[in-house]
Amino acid sequence: MGKFTFHPTGIDGVLVIEPTVFGDSRGYFMETYSEEEFRAGGVDTVFVQDNQSKSRKGVLRGMHFQKEHPQGKLVRVVSGEVYDVAVDLREGSATYGKWEGVLLTAENKKQFYVPRGFAHGFLVLSEEAEFVYKCDEFYHPEDEGGLAWDDKDVGIDWPIPAGMEILLSEKDKKHPALGAFSFRL
Repeated sequence: MGKFTFHPTGIDGVLVIEPTVFGDSRGYFMETYSEEEFRAGGVDTVFVQDNQSKSRKGVLRGMHFQKEHPQGKLVRVVSGEVYDVAVDLREGSATYGKWEGVLLTAENKKQFYVPRGFAHGFLVLSEEAEFVYKCDEFYHPEDEGGLAWDDKDVGIDWPIPAGMEILLSEKDKKHPALGAFSFRL
């Protein structure tokens, strides 16, 4: 039996990945990544950088991408709960402008694989959340781009509870809508 279950989504290449969790009264153990198993599951990439962030309730980080050096990402939550989203920006893709989202929690231990060519972001639903991700390309600050998180044409269905204040960085408040893009990744 493999240690991971790979679930395809409605967008080619985007996967929800569930690890096998071995638990007893003392706690649990799980693998979070295995190059061999991921390759067999359709994720044939070399990760070069790991990142971690901590954010409070209502923080929405996104929708980010790199233009010339796109990153594939394997993301998960180690504490708390986030709604994680990927928007297809790949040139020639039949699903260009479409999105997939998944609830990632410390309890469900799901991971989300976002290949190169996507805008990526997440909304923190718990009081705070720690988010970790592996990237297959280094971060280049001069190369970053962004998509408006609330673009009506993309239509991301963010699960925003009544009364939740959305907290954005100044940079994220200024991202354009998809229709303003003059390129595709």
